Amino acid sequence: MDKLVLTGAAGQLGSRLRGPLSKLCGQLVCTDLVDQVDDLNHNETYVKADLGDLDAMVDLLKGADMVIHFGAIGDEAPFEDILHSNIKGAYTIWEAAWRNKVRRVVYASSIHAVGMHKKTDFIGTDVPHRPDTYYGLAKCFAEDLASLYWDKRGVEAVCMRILSCTDVKNARAVGSWLSYDDLIHMVEQSVTTPVTGFKIVYGVSNNDRVPVDRSNPENAAPEGRLTDGTMRVPRPGQEDLVTPVEIWDVDHVESVDGTTRVPSSIVRRLAAAPRDGRMIVWRSPAPSPPERGIP
Repeated sequence: MDKLVLTGAAGQLGSRLRGPLSKLCGQLVCTDLVDQVDDLNHNETYVKADLGDLDAMVDLLKGADMVIHFGAIGDEAPFEDILHSNIKGAYTIWEAAWRNKVRRVVYASSIHAVGMHKKTDFIGTDVPHRPDTYYGLAKCFAEDLASLYWDKRGVEAVCMRILSCTDVKNARAVGSWLSYDDLIHMVEQSVTTPVTGFKIVYGVSNNDRVPVDRSNPENAAPEGRLTDGTMRVPRPGQEDLVTPVEIWDVDHVESVDGTTRVPSSIVRRLAAAPRDGRMIVWRSPAPSPPERGIP
């Protein structure tokens, strides 16, 4: 694709995405509040900008194919600060995306959007919002905003509910841990998947202490690797189990298991080595954006 925009490029997570994202596009535009970032890639530019400035975001997103939104305050803070950077900042991103006909917003949401559910509930992505902080409340707002802009304006969104993407310092933290490599993989799949519509996914690495339900395919990143090693292509309502195969840059695959055909227009690569010896493949027609719009 021609142009990607990354917000929060100077942050702990955003800074790790700059290199991988630069390989997916002709031009990567990064933004944050610092004066400059170091070691720009050959196709990367940096623009200092405030997320709360709509005009600045509209200008920044001109010509963009997608925006990867990791900007804003990354933890609990006074409500007035959250209101400007996280809530108003989310609005300016989606509004600027719509005005510029940006195809998709890939958003760093958080488990804090549902943090007041009991840890024993083993929740999926279909549970009601129950934020545990102002920070989590802002994540709820952004997820609902993403749903609104998909339903009424056709802007796709992948909202990644990250549990904890940081160094593990104790056994308790293992259950919520998302490794940096898995974060990068999840973002790459959220960008390169042909069609997503509006989707909420959990971001957590594979371990036996994961506190969220990963059994439903809707709870994992689009066309990406599930935490048990399964590769998938989303399709609501149906699944075909096939034996593990590895498919690299082919036009199509016929009769992988004697019956299945997987076009490369939907699947560029499938590689699986799950513990149960099976791979789950979903196929579906592309969803059409609704025709109605916000007045």
